[in-house]
Amino acid sequence: MAGTIQQIADLAGVSRGTVDRALNHRGRIRPDVAEKIQKIADEIGYQSNRSKKAERTDNRSVKIGVVTQLSKSSFMLQVNQGVQDAKRELEERGAALLWKDNVTVDEHEQLQAIEQLVSEGIQGLALMPIECESIRLKINELVEEKKIPVITFNSDIVGTKRICFVGLDNKRSGFTAAGLMGMLTRGSGKILTITGYFTNSVNSLRVEGFIQEAKQSYPELELLGVQSSFDDADEVERIIVSTLDRVPDLKGIFVASAGQAGVRRALDKLNLEKRPYVIVYDITPRNVQALEAGDVDFLIDQEAYVQGNRPPLMLYDLLVKGQEPDQEYIFTDINIKTKYNI
Repeated sequence: MAGTIQQIADLAGVSRGTVDRALNHRGRIRPDVAEKIQKIADEIGYQSNRSKKAERTDNRSVKIGVVTQLSKSSFMLQVNQGVQDAKRELEERGAALLWKDNVTVDEHEQLQAIEQLVSEGIQGLALMPIECESIRLKINELVEEKKIPVITFNSDIVGTKRICFVGLDNKRSGFTAAGLMGMLTRGSGKILTITGYFTNSVNSLRVEGFIQEAKQSYPELELLGVQSSFDDADEVERIIVSTLDRVPDLKGIFVASAGQAGVRRALDKLNLEKRPYVIVYDITPRNVQALEAGDVDFLIDQEAYVQGNRPPLMLYDLLVKGQEPDQEYIFTDINIKTKYNI
């Protein structure tokens, strides 16, 4: 969100009145103080009401589209909040954000959502793409033929003309998870890996990174293979219960996708004397509860809010101000959470 007069005053160590006089060139004020105030205002993106009104008048026709997926997933709570705040910010600037929040990971549903936004006149698109040829072709059509810039976020797609990607370096986060599991297990033991959909590039990159680092740095870890849960908590629960029935000495569980609530249900059902070590993704209410209760050891957070919030605002800056992203991959932080710092 854009900065406020109060934030500028706090950062500059002056009163709101001094900030107002400096920014609107009213009354006497020391040049060095005025320069300091203007610099802070620029850094935090402050816009005066007069500037916002002019910008609203100039940008009434600017429309930015957003297409998300898995709308009922708890992970999407933070992504959606980021999109909502971007929508409010764009409305303040006189632009519109048109949002299609899809429930499934279905290419036909996503194509239909994109087509509808295009028919409504969007000039830019922020997209959580599904990894498939039809979406790849659609992105290239938008960019090359319709001159609609596309920014991908959360999930990326290769072989397209999209401008940039905003999200987690998923393979590196897989390295991180393997390193954490290696430390927990002292580098040995049997490890279960659970993904969501094998067609989901986010999950696949996390698993790829986890396996690569585990084999390279912890060769005594025994990886039991990768099982798909379809992002369903019931299926995660079933996989864990079934695996522990066959492998009672299971040392660790790595869940690279949604459905993590099934971990806690499985452990409650089994009532083990000593549970396996567990690593999951994303700050969600249930994951926080599991971490605080000691049912999960590490939670890897990916700044989901930033992923939903930043791309629409970047598209606005591109369309209105001509400001192009300065890099192709804008990675969010890999944040490691425990019950002590959640």
